Amino acid sequence: MVDIKKGSFASAKARGEKRLQGPRAESAQYDDARDRIVVQLTSGVEIAFPPRAAQGLERAKPADLDEIQITPAGLGLHFPKLDAALYVPALLEGVLGSAKWLASEMGRKGGKSRSARKRASARENGKHGGRPRKTAA
Repeated sequence: MVDIKKGSFASAKARGEKRLQGPRAESAQYDDARDRIVVQLTSGVEIAFPPRAAQGLERAKPADLDEIQITPAGLGLHFPKLDAALYVPALLEGVLGSAKWLASEMGRKGGKSRSARKRASARENGKHGGRPRKTAA
């Protein structure tokens, strides 16, 4: 049995009630013509983003996106064909995935960079034996 202190429960309940006061998803669909997930919020605002920009949807095909479920509170979007979920308040903050996922995406994109500065730096590192070896902390 889990022991929950009254203060912890009250605090969690207050956070939940506060979250329900903000915008929540009313409807969501995939717009094939624009290649966007479109979410209509309870505030009347509509947000749209390309599926490849969101964690879990990067390699989704249009047929994978034709069904989007909204959680009862309107705080989540579930894509059953992909078993992927997105948190609506995070979408409003511009966060389309976990911090770890975002960091890996940034690294992947940065690793593809072909700037003159990056080439010069790679040549200079090569003169010194390449990238330094990692050492155990």
